[in-house]
Amino acid sequence: MFATIDRVVLGANRVAMIAALAAMSAIVFVNVMLRYLTSESIVWAEEVARYLMIWMTLLGIGPVLRVGGHVAIDNLQDAVSPAAARLVRLAIVAVVLAFCLFLVWVGWRFAQRTMVQTTPVLEIPFGWVAAAIPVGGALAVWHLLAVATGFVKERRFEQSDEMHGNEAGSL
Repeated sequence: MFATIDRVVLGANRVAMIAALAAMSAIVFVNVMLRYLTSESIVWAEEVARYLMIWMTLLGIGPVLRVGGHVAIDNLQDAVSPAAARLVRLAIVAVVLAFCLFLVWVGWRFAQRTMVQTTPVLEIPFGWVAAAIPVGGALAVWHLLAVATGFVKERRFEQSDEMHGNEAGSL
């Protein structure tokens, strides 16, 4: 059951990141082309691209975490016994989990407070932009829990082919 839900969450997370990147790229490309070809530009393009970048970045925290893509300092766990290294990794998971939960809590409060403010050009509530913080934090919690056992026990992350739903080593 967890594996099925995990595939759905990961797939939806990846589709949202891809859609944000595609939309951002298309908007910026069209805006640049219009600027050079017509000396006009889309008034809202920069603002939308910026907000899509914010969403894409925060949505990407979890999937990058799953493959061990964030910056890590491994010296301590390399220098201690295997049992102590597992304790270090457990502490790492606890700290990362606490930080992600903090993102959810603070981000939710920030998004609520900024619902009354509007963005300069689009004039939408800024809280919709700020909602990327708790959403990204909550997804990071999910993704962390999905890899926590393998990381703590064996210092193992998912491989990119596992994230695609393929068996290891298959194309």
